[in-house]
Order: sequence, then C-alpha cells, then structure tokens
Amino acid sequence: MPTYEYECEPCRVVYETRHGVTDPPLEACPRCRARVRRRISAPNLNRGNYASPTEAKYARMSAKEEIARESVLQKDYERIWLPPPVKHSPWDESP
Repeated sequence: MPTYEYECEPCRVVYETRHGVTDPPLEACPRCRARVRRRISAPNLNRGNYASPTEAKYARMSAKEEIARESVLQKDYERIWLPPPVKHSPWDESP
C-alpha cells in the first residue's frame, strides 16, 4: 500500500497514512474537522543502498547541519501518522 500525506492548514499538521489506491481518501482533519488537502511527495527510493531513509537523508550532512535542518522543519508542520482503519477483527469470528 502506498503512503499518502494530507495537510490541514488551520492545524498546521501533516497526516501520513497508508491505504489502497481504490480506498476513499482522508477528507477531514481528525482534530478540527476542516477539509484536508493531499500533498504530492516523492516516493521512497533507495538509490544509495543506505540502511534506512534517515541515513540516506543525512548522508552528506554534518551533525550541526542535520540539527539545524530538523529544527527548521519541525517549526512549520507537525507530522502525525494515522494507521489505516481496521477492516477485520479476528475476535469477531464465530467458531
């Protein structure tokens, strides 16, 4: 399943969630119920054969540059992961 990002302007929050291509998108912010906008983001590609996306992101940065970049990014938007809705619960099955 692909990861989608939805942005809420009033809350200044980016929601990340996974759902199928045919599943309905997130339409309202879980906090304020305002309309959210889907963001276009780059796919996760591992061209440098790094162990993790974080390692690839900061491969050419010094520790000081990395801290400065993260502090700037964290001032703007809060990022929240929304798990996909549960479609099936194993406890609901009858024996």
